[in-house]
Amino acid sequence: MAAAAVDDDGDELRRRAALREVFGDSSDGESGDEPVAGAGREQWRWEAVEGAKGLWLCAAFLTADEQSRLLTAVRREGWFSDARNQAMRFGDLPSWAVELSALIHEAICVGDVDVGCGVEFKNEDEDACPLPSDLLWRKPLFDQMIANRYEPGEGICAHVDLMRFDDGIAIVSLESPCVMHFSRAEQQVPVCNTLESGQAESAKIPVYLNPGSLVVMSGDARYLWKHEINRKPGAQQWGGRELEQQIRTSITLRKLLASPN
Repeated sequence: MAAAAVDDDGDELRRRAALREVFGDSSDGESGDEPVAGAGREQWRWEAVEGAKGLWLCAAFLTADEQSRLLTAVRREGWFSDARNQAMRFGDLPSWAVELSALIHEAICVGDVDVGCGVEFKNEDEDACPLPSDLLWRKPLFDQMIANRYEPGEGICAHVDLMRFDDGIAIVSLESPCVMHFSRAEQQVPVCNTLESGQAESAKIPVYLNPGSLVVMSGDARYLWKHEINRKPGAQQWGGRELEQQIRTSITLRKLLASPN
């Protein structure tokens, strides 16, 4: 029992060290407490995206300093050094990705939620939570990760994530802002288009993803809605202006479905 306790203590120390490396320290903890990422700053606020049930946005998920530390951790992996723009990991995730998952869990548990019309709820209300409780408390929350690096003009075609992945998907955006569009999966919406006006375009729901934002999809948003990012010239419009495109990095976290017995 003593040896097990020592091992547990060592794991916890390594976890906290990884957390501090990526997300920094907090100066607001009580004396003697270990720093906790996210503590001592303004509480997270979740917005339910109107029109797509199960689609939630936390615009201020990561601070500027946390974004910088997370980008540094991603770059240290060396994934994008040989003209590659995507890296996938299954099961054995980098320590910083495990800590990112823990921070997502914390943000969902303690953040305020806004379901529209100026009404706010605490997350004790199951219907007003960015993830249902059966997903939020699964172990692990995520065990698959994709890191993508997009050059200016590069995006992703309209798609629903593969059914080999469970419900509940999280996407963290870094560096360049963009607009992600959601459209009903049963509609025959052209993919990889230039976002031309028309009936198909009017059915799309735009979501502005600023650097440091977090999008969570579950239920209808995960299974019945396609999502896409079109960064072709002239396609990225928000607030009546065209967004300036730079390199964009995204981190997607998902959970593999259990293999059938």
